[in-house]
Amino acid sequence: MLKWGFVLLTAYTGPIGAFLYVLGCREPLPGLHEQYVAVRWRQALGSTMHCVAGDGLGILIGAVIGSELRMSPPEHLALEYVLGFGVGWTIFQALFMRDMAGGSYSRALRQTFIPEFLSMNALMAGMVPVMMVLMVHLPGAESARQPTFWFTMSMALLVGALISYPMNWWLVANHLKHGMMTVRRAPASKLSHSHGEQARRQKMERMSDAQRAKPSVGAITGMAVLSIGMFGIGIGISAIVVDHR
Repeated sequence: MLKWGFVLLTAYTGPIGAFLYVLGCREPLPGLHEQYVAVRWRQALGSTMHCVAGDGLGILIGAVIGSELRMSPPEHLALEYVLGFGVGWTIFQALFMRDMAGGSYSRALRQTFIPEFLSMNALMAGMVPVMMVLMVHLPGAESARQPTFWFTMSMALLVGALISYPMNWWLVANHLKHGMMTVRRAPASKLSHSHGEQARRQKMERMSDAQRAKPSVGAITGMAVLSIGMFGIGIGISAIVVDHR
């Protein structure tokens, strides 16, 4: 699933997204994925790009709808947040990651709500000021029918990814996100010989995830307040830009 996230990222940002895929996820030789992404910065990069791919899809849909309906900036922002969070949480997090929650979609929704909330706030904290500044200064940037609109959204997503990277690092480091630590399936010709071992390994990994120390309620609350504060600063900067338009 993460590779499709990088495909979306490349669609959003062009060669920069492709470069990040090669840098962070594309192992130099077949079969080395787990070793290649074992370092923390690549895991955080994978989580950030996954966030940008899912949330960004909803945000772009909201931006296009808001543009066509000529919504006010607050309405625009609210729609983008709701759709970005909705797509990122219910599809890219809970639906595509439900196997990590034992196959239960409802459990996956509960487990991914906090990580999605924190990363979405950080992403929007970087995106909103960039969108407002460029839409004010670039002719046609407010219309989804103009190329400057798509350039604006691309730059906003890149800045949002940069701002949300530290948050995703914290989420990975505290076992609230999984990074890119994917266990590759065995080839079809070997499944009959490795099925029992693979099932045992996956069971041990699920147990290990459950046993890993998660951050305290206080730590999570503190990060939630921080993410809301970041988002608030982004909105404040945007309001200043709009007022001076």
